[in-house]
Amino acid sequence: MKILILCTGNSCRSQMAHGFMQSFDSRLDVYSAGTEASGKLNHKAVEVMNEIGIDISHHTSDSVDLYLGKEWDYVITVCGGANENCPAFLGKVKHRLHIGFDDPSHATGTPEFIQSEYYRVRDEIKAGFRKFYDEQIKPQL
Repeated sequence: MKILILCTGNSCRSQMAHGFMQSFDSRLDVYSAGTEASGKLNHKAVEVMNEIGIDISHHTSDSVDLYLGKEWDYVITVCGGANENCPAFLGKVKHRLHIGFDDPSHATGTPEFIQSEYYRVRDEIKAGFRKFYDEQIKPQL
């Protein structure tokens, strides 16, 4: 099963979702990309995923252009904020979904608050993608 997770920068939320999906089932062929890929991972996203035993430090921040000509079982967008543009994907896709989350990299305030936002969003991504896996992917495997 081929899954592409899309966001704008492909540095934080899509990377965490990518890591969770791979941790749920090693048989899944999971990728992530961004319409304006930053070219690097968000260090706080890597940190909060490492804290729960998922290493995403080897992931790369890739442009969606690398994946346009491929066929996908699922393309999932994870952009959340009303002021943010979610990418449109016009490739060969069986199922398009949107599972949106706030962007913790936009959090402002004390270092403790910012860190708490990364934890909150990480945990929401885990719950959202676990539900998706359990309800839609697992029955097909």
